[in-house]
Amino acid sequence: MQEFKFTVNPEQQGTRLDVFLTEKIPEISRSQVQKLIEEGNITVNDIRQKSNYKLRIGNLIRALLPAPEPLKVEAEPIPLDVVYEDQDVIIINKPQGMVVHPANGNYRGTLVNALLFHCRDLSGINGVLRPGIVHRIDKDTSGLLVVAKNDKAHISLAKQIKEHTVKREYIALVHGVISEPGGIVDAPIGRDPKDRQKMAVVLKNSKEAITKYLVLERFRAYTLVECQLKTGRTHQIRVHMAYLGHPVVGDPKYGPRKAHLGFKGQALHAKTLGFHHPRSGKWLEFSVDVPKEFADILQELRSSIETT
Repeated sequence: MQEFKFTVNPEQQGTRLDVFLTEKIPEISRSQVQKLIEEGNITVNDIRQKSNYKLRIGNLIRALLPAPEPLKVEAEPIPLDVVYEDQDVIIINKPQGMVVHPANGNYRGTLVNALLFHCRDLSGINGVLRPGIVHRIDKDTSGLLVVAKNDKAHISLAKQIKEHTVKREYIALVHGVISEPGGIVDAPIGRDPKDRQKMAVVLKNSKEAITKYLVLERFRAYTLVECQLKTGRTHQIRVHMAYLGHPVVGDPKYGPRKAHLGFKGQALHAKTLGFHHPRSGKWLEFSVDVPKEFADILQELRSSIETT
């Protein structure tokens, strides 16, 4: 059990309890904080309060983070494309189709199962199902992902992600021809009020979301773009490109349900990842090419232009 204690100063007066703790303990999310509050693991002056409690000067806040449960997810000898590894972090080039962490009905064949076989020393901050997982990419998105091998590294990387200092660049093939050279999408993302399984650009119950995009190549009916995440919301690039009227190819959730160009998943690849090393502070940056299937389709599109 890990315990945190905080005293509210004048500048923090009026802040919601859950917001305050999310800022003070960057390794846990706001939803995790709210769950801890509901379970009675967080008190104000030794009294249980609700998540929306407005803090007052001098309030003493105690937060208890339960120790991770004994790991129940099985290690599996699944091959991993390891781009970099040291005593603190491991960088993986995740293939398209691999789920990052176990979830209901899907407890085998995930990146976590493979990581547990590859290295036994993963951060325990995110509990039994997400050991070492600081951030994730969707099942049908390929590319780079950093995993923490100890709690100190996890805290550092989570803080960098929260402060938007981690560099994350993606390559995406989208529907339609984008005429402008690039742009910035600054549009908040939250749950789609009409379909809770989807995210959408909405004004209420949403969070800031910013994506910078640059056109790399144009084809007859498609555009290849590079997208840089300024924030990291769920399905951010997929939602923002669909919002522009240019959904990612192969993404039935936010684009055409009919398959295009033979993609089995969305044509989205996490190409570049950069961050400050949690121990040395040195800037590390890695890049990987798009998968062969993605590259082959791009070559077919280029060839179709050349032959006309």
